[in-house]
Amino acid sequence: MSQSHSLSLTQKRYTISEVEARTGLSQHTLRWYERIGLMPHVDRSHSGQRRFTGKDLDWLDFVGKLRATGMSVADMVRYAELVREGEHTVEERRELLERTRREVRARIGELTDALAVLDYKIDMYAMKTVSGKGQQ
Repeated sequence: MSQSHSLSLTQKRYTISEVEARTGLSQHTLRWYERIGLMPHVDRSHSGQRRFTGKDLDWLDFVGKLRATGMSVADMVRYAELVREGEHTVEERRELLERTRREVRARIGELTDALAVLDYKIDMYAMKTVSGKGQQ
């Protein structure tokens, strides 16, 4: 028996309910991710129930980070496909992540500007509140 095979036999497995509890993703979403190719193939028990691994949980955590960036589902699926295709896709994966990083940085800049406006307005109202209380 190979070492990798013996490791897979002793590796902790999680049911879809356990993954739902750990990730906050609904069972419906987990099944949908698998159906559209965003999740790699999930092993099944002898009775056909999904059995997720720690590696699957790590992948779901990464997908959550991609979602938080605003990456489209189509781009996330494309990235997952590239990962499954192997090492020869590293350049394309890097380009996709670099494009997403540029978009995130631009969004952070927009949010920073919006935050500065909010801070200014809040400070103005705070000063009016303080000066208004002092006159009473």
